[in-house]
Amino acid sequence: MSADAFTGNLVRLSDEDPQKLAEALARWNRDSEYYRLLDTAAARLWSAKKMKEWFEKDIESASPNFIAFSVRTLTEDKLIGLVAFEDINWISGDTYVSIGIGERDFWGKGCGTDAMRVMLRYGFTELNLHRISLTVFEYNPRAIRCYEKCGFKDEGCIREFIPRDGKRWDMLHMGILRTEWDALEQEKSKMEKRKE
Repeated sequence: MSADAFTGNLVRLSDEDPQKLAEALARWNRDSEYYRLLDTAAARLWSAKKMKEWFEKDIESASPNFIAFSVRTLTEDKLIGLVAFEDINWISGDTYVSIGIGERDFWGKGCGTDAMRVMLRYGFTELNLHRISLTVFEYNPRAIRCYEKCGFKDEGCIREFIPRDGKRWDMLHMGILRTEWDALEQEKSKMEKRKE
C-alpha cells in the first residue's frame, strides 16, 4: 500500500462538502452528454438545493455497502468528478464501481483512468475485495478504453439494453479479480525498476 491510499498521479479521492458537491452535480447534470454516459434514466434538471437535500438524506442513511469519494485534481485541487463502490458484498468480497468525470475539460486527459486505478487499489488492498465489476454502455468507447487500461475484462453484455437516439444499445459487463490486479501491479513495479 502506498503512503497515501487516496492519491494517484493526477488526482486524489476525497470527501466533499455536500453544498459544493450539490452545486457541481447540478451543473454537470445540465450537460446531457455527461448524464447519458452515466445513467440509464432520462436527463433531468435538479437544482443544487434539491441535490443537497438528496445528499444529506443519503448521508444520514448511509449504508456500509456504499462508499463514495469526490475526485479532485492534484495540481489545482479542482473537483472534477465522483467515484463509488455500490452494493458491496462483504461476505463474497465483491462490489460494483461507478465513476463520472463531470468537468469536460478533464475528459480524455487520464484523470478518470487515474481515479479508477486509485479506487481499485483502495478496494483490493484496504477493503480486501476479491472482485470489482462495472457496467458501461457500448456507445461510450472512451470509458471502455479506460477500464481496459485498468485491467477490467469483458464478461458479457445485456443486449439492446438502453434506447438512445432511435437505436437500442448493449450494456457491457466488465470485471477485474484481485489476482489480475496483483499481476498488473507486479508488472508495473518491474517496469519502474527497469527505468531506474
